[in-house]
Amino acid sequence: MLVRTQYVDIPAGPAPMRMFVASPEGDEKHPGILCYSDIFQLTGPMLRVCTRLAGYGFVIAAPEIYHRIEPLGAAIPFDDAGRTRGLEDAAKTPVAHFDEDRRAALDYLALHPNVAHGQLGAMGFCIGGHLAFRAALEQDVRATVCFYGTGIHDGKLGLDLDAGSLARAGEIRGKLLMVFGAQDPHVPAEGREIIDRKLGASGVDYSIQLYPAEHAFMRDEGPRYDPEATDQAFAAMIAFFREVFG
Repeated sequence: MLVRTQYVDIPAGPAPMRMFVASPEGDEKHPGILCYSDIFQLTGPMLRVCTRLAGYGFVIAAPEIYHRIEPLGAAIPFDDAGRTRGLEDAAKTPVAHFDEDRRAALDYLALHPNVAHGQLGAMGFCIGGHLAFRAALEQDVRATVCFYGTGIHDGKLGLDLDAGSLARAGEIRGKLLMVFGAQDPHVPAEGREIIDRKLGASGVDYSIQLYPAEHAFMRDEGPRYDPEATDQAFAAMIAFFREVFG
């Protein structure tokens, strides 16, 4: 399936929010997926994932999560200075800002001419996995995939020491897929168990998949990239979205 891509700037808080939008060629209607990056924003690996996902028949919108702090178009480098910068940007961002931006992005997707009515989903990596989890709290989000989402088990997100995301799990009405690497120090076995117990107790329709990989194993730059686990996890996401949206 051929894909067209563009950048759009939409109102979100006091500053415009730039999003990378990828959609299948043609005029057909497709599910719309809000895609969240890791702390490095819209880097090459993130753009490639979004374009690849669009090629399976989805309209993708990936926002710059630090648009209130960083200049438009800022992709943070994959080095020590970039990691520090991304973490500092996160630490400056209150959860209320993430939530406001999420609603703006979902509203954009819902009105996109190629998005089918009532077919919204979300996915994300690392901090973006946590942001995707919070997107699942929205009543119009029907399917969410969280790839090694950080801070879900202990509540840490941005400026907030406890965003209360997991405590609100009972609000999730759509289906949820949680993906983790078994060797991920940021979401260790104890953290995964906390998530599993809470989701089960909350009556959420969810599943958890574990791969023999490290944190950020799906980012196709750097030493932690695991091509086989990435392909398997990506295929699981496609199957999951297709099961939900038909």
